Amino acid sequence: MEELLQETDLMKLSNSTLDRLPEGVLRPQYDRTQLKPGIVHIGLGNFHRAHQAWYLHRLMQQGLALDWAIIGAGVRPYDTIMREKFLAQDCLTTLIELDPSSSTAEVIGSMIDYLPIEKGNGPLIERMAQPDIRIVAMTVTEGGYFIDPATKGFDQTHPDIVYDSQNPSTPRTAFGAIVEALRLRRADETGPFTCQCCDNLLGNGDVLRQTVVSLARLSDPELADWIDSNCSFPNAMVDSIVPATGPNELALVRELGIEDNVPVTHENFRQWIIKDDFCAGRPDWDKVGATFTNDVHSYEAMKIRILNGGHQVVSVPAEVLSVGTIADCMSHDLIGRLFTKVATEEIAPLVQPVSGMTPKDYVSLIHARFSNPKIVDTARRVAFDGSSRHPGFILPSIREGLANGTPIAGLALVEAAWARMCEGTREDGSTIEPNDPFWTVLNESAKAARKDPSAWLEMRQIYGDLVDAPRFADSFAHWLGLIWDNGLEAALSSYLDA
Repeated sequence: MEELLQETDLMKLSNSTLDRLPEGVLRPQYDRTQLKPGIVHIGLGNFHRAHQAWYLHRLMQQGLALDWAIIGAGVRPYDTIMREKFLAQDCLTTLIELDPSSSTAEVIGSMIDYLPIEKGNGPLIERMAQPDIRIVAMTVTEGGYFIDPATKGFDQTHPDIVYDSQNPSTPRTAFGAIVEALRLRRADETGPFTCQCCDNLLGNGDVLRQTVVSLARLSDPELADWIDSNCSFPNAMVDSIVPATGPNELALVRELGIEDNVPVTHENFRQWIIKDDFCAGRPDWDKVGATFTNDVHSYEAMKIRILNGGHQVVSVPAEVLSVGTIADCMSHDLIGRLFTKVATEEIAPLVQPVSGMTPKDYVSLIHARFSNPKIVDTARRVAFDGSSRHPGFILPSIREGLANGTPIAGLALVEAAWARMCEGTREDGSTIEPNDPFWTVLNESAKAARKDPSAWLEMRQIYGDLVDAPRFADSFAHWLGLIWDNGLEAALSSYLDA
């Protein structure tokens, strides 16, 4: 890596410096002063900026969708820091595409404001209630939709949901803010907006509908019926590997000569499959590579089972074995082979092909994407929130494997490795810091499972009735015992050599 430029040599990213960006860095060709808002996006993480915001930016580069600019929003106190960073550089972001053979950089300008973060979410509610907002989108992580893990229904007992149902005009959650904004729009006859989920959930639009409508029903059943009948919640599959921003990413943008406190790195792959169900209009994202189709389910099932499931397959053992990144996992003899065998033999046979792609070919594609050494995506980031990701990405394949009589031993091994990870130490003796909203419960269960493996599977909020499925429970117990007796590498070798 070249020696970093001194801070005084860096060009501060802003509207006024766009015409002075370093040579080779692409920039907005549209007049940002002429942009008008059409979308409020809640949860301005890296993925959103490298995905939805990028697609919109690409349309704007063609002189299209100039009345669909994004207004950023958040609902938690820590979003205030992100807001300050964005506003200090006029809501611009540098995207750095990292391909094994090359890299490119582009500044995108499709976001034009970031709402204040206030208790009660007044500014967010007020802005969403305005008629120019036609889409409210969000990326709030898979575990943020108040889903009961056992029933997959709405968890109306969560303290934040109880609060919002009792205080609908000053809610804590994004969903409460959406409900209140829609109440105002209904009263003012402004009309509905589309609620667009951009998280990795099977049937993500259906999940968002369930959360919003169910929350509304707790305080105003008539409003809930109006939302259910008039708002749209399109299902979509979103895909691009986008690491968190850390010292490496900040160094890369500084090497370009740019001072940007919120840069994003991403792979040279994007996919966005969307059901064309937008009650108040939409940008023509299909003109820049998105696909509108009624068959979203097949695409999202392939991606969630193989890519998102595959991420758990490799990141969990990596944490136990002190392997740093996903690319490192793929070059690790045991973990890389684990992905290939589990994905090929236990996941892909349960996945339907989509236009132009078989499950087997998709496994090869994901193997190549995971192996990109320029994408510094840590195993710890990918293994985060396993209590949501395993039920969404791994357990469905186990259930179908049990129902269809296909192999599930490797998936059971992954679950045993997760139990080992949640015990809180790596095999080199270092500590695994809490990495899940329910870490205390997971940690206690993992420690108990060292003597009694069923203690882990008795977390029915995660595993449901899988504890009662002998083929899975026995395999899990076998692997967890082997891991504790002989080490994870011995267990992986045993599975791979079988």
